[in-house]
Amino acid sequence: MADYEHEHVRVAVIGAGFGGLGAAVRLRREGVTDFVVLERASAIGGTWRDNSYPGCACDVPSHLYSFSFAPNPDWPRAFSGQQHINAYLEDVADTFGLRPHLRFDSEVARMAWDGRELRWVIETRGGATLTADVVVNATGPLSDPKLPDVPGIDSFPGKVFHSARWDHDYDLTGKRVAMVGTGASAIQIVPAIQPRAGRLTVLQRTPPWVMPRADRAIGALERGIHRAVPLTTKLRRGVLWGIRELQVQAFTKHPDMLGVVEKLARANMNRAVKDPELRRKLTPDYRIGCKRILLSNTYYPALAQPNVDVVASGLAEVEGSTVVASDGTRTEVDAIVFGTGFHVTDMPIAERVVGADGRTLAETWKDGMAGLRGTTTAGFPNFLLVIGPNTGLGNSSMILMIESQLNYLADYLRQLDALGGRVALDVRPEAQDAWTARVQERMKRTVWNTGGCTSWYLDASGRNTTVWPGTTAEFRKATRRVDLLEYGVVRPAPAPAAADGDTGTETAAVEAAA
Repeated sequence: MADYEHEHVRVAVIGAGFGGLGAAVRLRREGVTDFVVLERASAIGGTWRDNSYPGCACDVPSHLYSFSFAPNPDWPRAFSGQQHINAYLEDVADTFGLRPHLRFDSEVARMAWDGRELRWVIETRGGATLTADVVVNATGPLSDPKLPDVPGIDSFPGKVFHSARWDHDYDLTGKRVAMVGTGASAIQIVPAIQPRAGRLTVLQRTPPWVMPRADRAIGALERGIHRAVPLTTKLRRGVLWGIRELQVQAFTKHPDMLGVVEKLARANMNRAVKDPELRRKLTPDYRIGCKRILLSNTYYPALAQPNVDVVASGLAEVEGSTVVASDGTRTEVDAIVFGTGFHVTDMPIAERVVGADGRTLAETWKDGMAGLRGTTTAGFPNFLLVIGPNTGLGNSSMILMIESQLNYLADYLRQLDALGGRVALDVRPEAQDAWTARVQERMKRTVWNTGGCTSWYLDASGRNTTVWPGTTAEFRKATRRVDLLEYGVVRPAPAPAAADGDTGTETAAVEAAA
């Protein structure tokens, strides 16, 4: 059993990816050192640890996809690969002294609010228990792979794995491979494995829009300038950020403006794909931006190679070693690679978080995720989310959103300290409802809702609970500080007079925050 059993901490952070490590750094910079970071794996990195598939890289420029408080002048490419991003996170952990706070192999099995003690009781898979005044959930939306329920897959005699659980011991050389899915991971995997696969069959339910990737190596001179003059790194980041902020209105208010971008994407395809039938299969029938715009210079050329087949249909079933598409196409394969995304709107950890009323977060969110400013949710006192409901982005760096939420976390802790004593904050349902209504009203005209596609941005009821319908600057302003009028303050109530043989109990009292 872990040596921190029954330990009590001020803050418990769940997850050691960008969100969790960012929270840990922010806590230390705020003078809070009484915290732990619980990580289910044996190393940090989150998404960038798990996704080690061939060709894995970020589709946001490196100098923007990094913490503002930890600039890296030595990014080797404009768009860095998985190994460089993971190494960056390791450096962040070392530079900011986070190692003593990390608890590896500590997956949360259950987390419940104790209304009497006003603290969270956290149980890990290893059997350890600890308590925390505040929990920061930074498990992230891209952490649990989503595998479709395909009839016959269990009896497939070959190799099967998800892109985020790549089997590096399995050699694809000369093999007949089925790539299921054509999302952000698949368009990187296909060009990486096509040259060595004997036959590659890509099963595509919906074609993506693919734009050219303006990637290049960053030379030694350029890196040297960034090291010698740190302001140049800051300026570079600012330009990258500004360009993306200017693009936001096209996604959120004027989707028709994106028609110009579609022409550029079509030209990108036409340069590489000469076969009219293949072009037909690869041309989307929805507005660009409705699904995430993908970046690649190598995806279309790979699809045009003679050892690649594109089946314009999803995987319906598996019969022995044959994959059967929804349109009836049958292909015999040795391996199946699923690039089918993650549990985003139905995060598995939500099943394990029990709030003040005894309901799990999953039960509370059964009709769709909801939260106040994407960071807190009613009925779950002193529980903050990093990358919560409607904090995703369609065109910029999630690190910008994470840092805004860390500002909110810092002020949240300051407010608790100012209130004094044993205290918690719980979101007022009417405040959460008002925020959600404003977000959903803004969502109506966005390309994600009007573009004519079905994407992972939408939940089972078709509601967009994933993306932020505004600029990152707007979100930063909205999360700059905690408005106590949006919260109820929870304090321990005086224990009632004990009857004979009764020791008495405490109940939590909620007072107005005004």
